[in-house]
Amino acid sequence: MFDIGIGEILVLAVVGLLVFGPERLPKAAAQAGQWLRRVRELGQSARQDLVQSAGIDLQDTMDSVRGLRDLHPRRLATSLLADDPPATPGGSSTQPNTAAPRFDPDAT
Repeated sequence: MFDIGIGEILVLAVVGLLVFGPERLPKAAAQAGQWLRRVRELGQSARQDLVQSAGIDLQDTMDSVRGLRDLHPRRLATSLLADDPPATPGGSSTQPNTAAPRFDPDAT
């Protein structure tokens, strides 16, 4: 979720020691953990309330959003510039494959 390395954690620990001091740092860290837990619980309950009040299935909604990936410009361009034309529902293509060879800028 967060891309935090060991260096960032050490910097945060040093800043915490400077701001809170060695006596209050453990208590402040515990309070921050409790606060974070409460925020997560609040987010989960809000999501559940929204799903229940809207009467939608969250999984179906996520599946339909994932289906929109096919509309990404790169995927659209790849499908339009493919060597083979898309198959028709009857199974036979209506156009012969007369496309020019694909251009590869990395090929030397």
